[in-house]
Amino acid sequence: MSGGAGGTALNRVGFWQAWLAVASIVVAVFGLALVVVPALGGWLFGWLLFGSADALIGLGLRADAYLRLVHGVLGAVMFGWAAALLMVVLGPFGRRSRLAWSTVAVSLAAWFVLDTALSLLSGFWPNALLNAALAVLFAVPLAATFRAFHQRRTT
Repeated sequence: MSGGAGGTALNRVGFWQAWLAVASIVVAVFGLALVVVPALGGWLFGWLLFGSADALIGLGLRADAYLRLVHGVLGAVMFGWAAALLMVVLGPFGRRSRLAWSTVAVSLAAWFVLDTALSLLSGFWPNALLNAALAVLFAVPLAATFRAFHQRRTT
């Protein structure tokens, strides 16, 4: 299947499928790290949003506990989303299911629009930049495979 035009298109889908799988694993590992290493969220977001890894440390016991909870929940949600994406990417996406392509694209767009709008409205533009970088990681393979998933089928 690698000689003809169809085989080449399938090989390209396979490359982008692998890209999406790796991107999903990266998101899952980061999410899991936020759960397992609670200080990571405070350090990373303190540095990203306030320019100092120590910015979110020592805000008081209740505030510290709340931030650990929020970062842990964020990590758990990221892990769950990435696990679902990975299952879609490794399964029906590889079979060129339009629904699989749309599932990845819609979940990415829904997250990006809401998270980025909230970040910008709250004045935390560095988080919006982080979102943009992560969105590109997923958007490139989605753009590259759009035709393969949305061409007319004759069956």
